[in-house]
Amino acid sequence: MKEKEKKMKKVLVILLVMGLIFCLASMGISAEKADYTGKIGISLPTATHGYMGRVNWWVQKAVKDWKAKNPALEFLVVTADNVTKQAADIEDLLIKEIDAIVVFPFDASVTAVIEKAYKKGIYTVVLDRGTTKPVYDVYISNDDEGYTREGTEWIAKELGYKGKMVIIEGIPCPINTTRIDTIKATAAKYPGIEILDSQPGFWNQEKSLAVMENYLQKYPQIDAVYTADDDMMKGALQAYKESGRSDIKIFLGGGASKAMLQKIMDGDKLVRANVTYPPDCIATAIGLAVLGYNKQTFEGFYQKKLPLRIILSAELITAENAADYYNPDEVD
Repeated sequence: MKEKEKKMKKVLVILLVMGLIFCLASMGISAEKADYTGKIGISLPTATHGYMGRVNWWVQKAVKDWKAKNPALEFLVVTADNVTKQAADIEDLLIKEIDAIVVFPFDASVTAVIEKAYKKGIYTVVLDRGTTKPVYDVYISNDDEGYTREGTEWIAKELGYKGKMVIIEGIPCPINTTRIDTIKATAAKYPGIEILDSQPGFWNQEKSLAVMENYLQKYPQIDAVYTADDDMMKGALQAYKESGRSDIKIFLGGGASKAMLQKIMDGDKLVRANVTYPPDCIATAIGLAVLGYNKQTFEGFYQKKLPLRIILSAELITAENAADYYNPDEVD
């Protein structure tokens, strides 16, 4: 019965997404329409790791798609390798008199400068790592609770609801807190699942390798490693393979990178699942900035403004559906 309900839920999600796409198309609020205007600033972290590289790829694709059909649009894209530079970048965009801004925060400490843009009347779209208060017109993110709930439930089931797990966290920020709290709350439903440790890997492969090396020295038995991030999982996997140990049964990352999807499709014994956290969320955020500034909304949406918060669903990926999520054109 649970399997049937799960399939019905997936069908419903697909139908809802198709309906949204139809609404967008029928309203003409896509890159196909040629009468949108505005100067759009886009600020995001530098591509220092795989996931952010994919995010940057989607930024370039979105800008190219919009410009191809809407030449009156102007896009200013800036990247930063630290929060101080990002704050300075946003200040510079304000000086250039942008009409709308999309911010993928380095972390929530850029809230003050985002608030400055918002209070100036600049249409503001924030995504992913969020801000400490609602200083935006639209916030869009992937479902961080669903993301780690799906992953933890899968790990528990694969272990037969009994085993020892370690966690490698991301950068301390609101979404990291949500993810870790959800992992712990979900695991707590199963007395046989023990979380041995949880330390930050800062969404970085090398730092995660070091964290995993420490875990391997500290704990004689580990059944599962959960990083909720494919880049960190690469570091954890490397440390495990170099250790010569053979006790770990599961490595679960997240974000559905090409490399990890390929492992799943190839039948890798350690990497058998993933959970979606689409990097194309930023492309949608750019579209929302264009729509919002041009005072457009969705057909069938009776309010005059776009939704304040948009949360994208998290989907479990296994060998049965990995090919559906594999994008050969995306960077890895």
